[in-house]
Amino acid sequence: MRSGWMAEECRGSDRGRDALTAGGSNRLLTPEEVAAWLKVSEITVKNKYRTWGIKAQKVGRLLRFRERDIVAYLEENYG
Repeated sequence: MRSGWMAEECRGSDRGRDALTAGGSNRLLTPEEVAAWLKVSEITVKNKYRTWGIKAQKVGRLLRFRERDIVAYLEENYG
């Protein structure tokens, strides 16, 4: 039973898309994912996120960004 639930979660749902349009989710993104979304290099994200005013989260020694913070940045600057 549980494997069916996980498969459904991996496929995603319309609710996830609604959360994104309503300001994003708490999902953590890697610098690589943010770079692909912003169409810049991963190094640029790592060097410029503070200048751009994007909040970062440290998970151990890894840098992560909340999806909702990236959505807010895009709406403020390009929306």
